[in-house]
Amino acid sequence: MAVQGKKIALYALVVFALYVIITDPAKAAGYVQIGFEGISSAAKAIGHFMTWLADGAK
Repeated sequence: MAVQGKKIALYALVVFALYVIITDPAKAAGYVQIGFEGISSAAKAIGHFMTWLADGAK
């Protein structure tokens, strides 16, 4: 039963994403850019943390 709910949620998300892309491509591009900026910031933060650990946590 839970698998069925997950499939429905995934399909709804895909349909919504396609709707946004088709109706307003500029807004969709903005959302993608925000997502990649978030991923980039997280990767930089992890890099800084690992560097801090490698330097002896000073």
